[in-house]
Amino acid sequence: MIDAIPMQRRLGVAPDNIVGPGTLTALFARFGAKVEVAQELGLAAAVHFRTYGILDAPRRLIHFMGQCGHESGSFRYMEENASGADYEGRMSLGNTQPGDGKRYKGRGPIQLTGRSNYRADGATLGIDLERHPEIVAMPSLGLLTSCLYWSRTGLNALADGDDGVAIGRSINRGNPRATKPANGEAKRIAFTARVRALVLP
Repeated sequence: MIDAIPMQRRLGVAPDNIVGPGTLTALFARFGAKVEVAQELGLAAAVHFRTYGILDAPRRLIHFMGQCGHESGSFRYMEENASGADYEGRMSLGNTQPGDGKRYKGRGPIQLTGRSNYRADGATLGIDLERHPEIVAMPSLGLLTSCLYWSRTGLNALADGDDGVAIGRSINRGNPRATKPANGEAKRIAFTARVRALVLP
């Protein structure tokens, strides 16, 4: 369980020891989200973080926020800035049709990418993300797909072990044991350290 009172005091939130929408909104805002985006993320996180076990332990919250904060440019970008053309024809992502690279570029805090991933997440969530990929750029839905990825790839267990390097390589390289560092590995670690300093007593 998370002792939220120290974090709430640092965030300037009434210390009730409940990690709810208000506390989570303040947390996203502290790490860069604009007011409207922070509110949407906070509301969604109050539901999805519990569903996916991210609020079950402080390290899970710390690593999720650290990795997603890096991936999304401090929660400012819910859609990849690049056009997605680099993903064109990438069979490993299921991009089999012309235009798939741009259509299924990275969206959400963890950057859901590729037709096959949009299809699979849509099937799990009961939302036709393959037909409507652009909706993953909505902060609340993007957060949901990020939580789903986090759960599906076993990142809570890596967070419990405090293995930020493996988490970053799982997200960016698709393999927690990849020998090549994740893009921005040092920045991921630094962002996670900032979250840790705010969350832990």
